[in-house]
Amino acid sequence: MQKITTFLWFNDQAEEAINFYTSIFKNSKILSLHRNQGAVMSGTFQLEGQEFMALNGGPHFTFTPAISLFVNCETQQEVDELWEKLSEGGSKERCGWLRDKYGLSWQIIPSALGEMLHSEDAEKSGRAMKAMLQMDKIDIALLKQAYNG
Repeated sequence: MQKITTFLWFNDQAEEAINFYTSIFKNSKILSLHRNQGAVMSGTFQLEGQEFMALNGGPHFTFTPAISLFVNCETQQEVDELWEKLSEGGSKERCGWLRDKYGLSWQIIPSALGEMLHSEDAEKSGRAMKAMLQMDKIDIALLKQAYNG
């Protein structure tokens, strides 16, 4: 059991959200579902080895972009696939951010972006940052083109 687990509060869509998230990520599974009179009250699941808990807590609280799930992607194909699947029914936003149909914010970011932004060459990093700020979904080829001048 991991020491710190992300806890997600849903109105009444916890089971639907668990099924949605575990259908998108290849290395995922539902660990448990706890029911009360047939309805799911809470559940635990893993996405890429990271454990999450979900609760049907009612409409008292909703998600905000102040907390997001950051997904480090190795390829453009992974960025494209996650971007489309997670944003379905939600909204696509700037700089690799999206909001899913449950209101949860995600950052779909290629690892290449971090490498470019943390380069010792400030001019190259600046060009990559400027290019990224113009994007919704992050495009690795366009980032590299800007980075290299």
